[in-house]
Amino acid sequence: MKHVRLLAFALLATAAMPAWAEPPKDIAESVEALRKEIGATGVSIAIVEDGKTTLSRGWGERKLGERGQVDGQTIFQTGSTGKAMTAAALAILVDEGKIAWDDPVIKHMPWFRMYDAWVTREITIRDLLVHRSGLGLGQGDLMFVPRTNLTRKQTVERVAYLKPQTSFRSSYAYDNILYAVAGQLIEEVSGQTWEAFMRDRVLRPGGMKNATSDSEDRFRIANRSWPHARLNGPLRGSGDQQALDERDELGRNGAPAGGLAMSADDMAAWLKIQLAHGALPNGKALFSAAQAAEMWKPVTAMPITELPTALKPAQPMQQAYALGWQVQDYRGHRIIQHSGGVFGSITRVVMIPDKNVGFAIMMNSEESGMLLGLTFKLIDHYLDQPDYGWTTKWQDWYKERLAGGVEYLKQTQATPAKVGPSLDPARYAGRYRDPWYGDIVVANTAKGLTIDFTSTPRMIGRLKHWQYDSFVTEYDDPAIEPAYVTFALDADGKVTGVTMKAVSKIADFSWDYHDLDLKPVEGAK
Repeated sequence: MKHVRLLAFALLATAAMPAWAEPPKDIAESVEALRKEIGATGVSIAIVEDGKTTLSRGWGERKLGERGQVDGQTIFQTGSTGKAMTAAALAILVDEGKIAWDDPVIKHMPWFRMYDAWVTREITIRDLLVHRSGLGLGQGDLMFVPRTNLTRKQTVERVAYLKPQTSFRSSYAYDNILYAVAGQLIEEVSGQTWEAFMRDRVLRPGGMKNATSDSEDRFRIANRSWPHARLNGPLRGSGDQQALDERDELGRNGAPAGGLAMSADDMAAWLKIQLAHGALPNGKALFSAAQAAEMWKPVTAMPITELPTALKPAQPMQQAYALGWQVQDYRGHRIIQHSGGVFGSITRVVMIPDKNVGFAIMMNSEESGMLLGLTFKLIDHYLDQPDYGWTTKWQDWYKERLAGGVEYLKQTQATPAKVGPSLDPARYAGRYRDPWYGDIVVANTAKGLTIDFTSTPRMIGRLKHWQYDSFVTEYDDPAIEPAYVTFALDADGKVTGVTMKAVSKIADFSWDYHDLDLKPVEGAK
């Protein structure tokens, strides 16, 4: 009878095997058709089902105008999806007993400071990862966006000057800067830099053979994608695709927040580890099942953005941030996912744990509508849902968002007051200092006022008068988001400070110009 019951169970299990247990049959053709329709440069997709790689391949070009084609070994910059890997590195140290998730950060970095002394004492390693510190959205990102000459330790030391925007642990606001702190903590505890620890303890043991944690290593790999963006229209995202300077990337100091480059093959290996709760194919474990559970455990409730009617099925009822992962519901299923982006490259990593399925989509251009469309198309496929037309609906959303940004820009450009400036150009010139960013130099030259962000190489340009005592930047590098620069004057016409804000209302949040509070440096030129 025992054998009969086992046979019956086996037959039932076989009969219950879902018909969707493979990638969509037309995926190769549909991705390529969509890529060509939208004008995306290159795409790479990895899919893992029941511990097996069922897809790892690429479409399109590594760099516009060159012959190299994307394949399963082409590495892409994967942005903030790497936060989960920084969390995994910490999990390894937790398993080894060197740290605990709820250790105060100052237990391992006594010199570390937050703006508030009480928060300095209380902030834990877990807090570094879950976006509840009180900092604002993207606050401090200009210390490594788009590049920097600051070291990681210098950057972490400057966190002390970031004035919080809410009280500690009261609400969610996505930040990158505290992942840089987490990377520095890994170095303090292990004796290895984040880059070396990630390579030696996470990437290579995890079977991620192509992946790099250091930009210099990435530059040595021929089979790498270049970043691309549309920059020759009225706003970033409009115009024609063009290759960006490879140096236009997240600064190395911020790499723990999103500095990994990975191939589809690498992503498949990573997804297998995640879905196996840390277990490796060789019977060992990268991290324990206990730590795997910690990293997927929701910690900080996230606000839910209202989506338009056409996209309502994508709107979760609940979502929260865990340790490097976002956890939410979709059609009654738990989804573990994270998006990532550095300028010119975007990524999405998604897992459906109760289906034992995961996938990653990487692109070397900024076509967010295509990325989201493919994401939900694949999720629906593995949930056995009918085709909802996600690729069209998300692309329409992306176009509408861009059109709204362009219209807003047209309206503001059409109505500047023809008043000012109040001072001769030479009186605006000087060195201005923000406590966390550092110095910005405004100079008066034969061609007019110029601006130089001294902590950010090649972030220089001209200041064109806008209205009153406000100017607008015209950077030498067109990939840098333009900003309004406003000088405050006292009753005697002396500059007392400078504030800034992005020109575009849909600018990436990492251009946190609005967080700067620049004051004149007396006696400096």
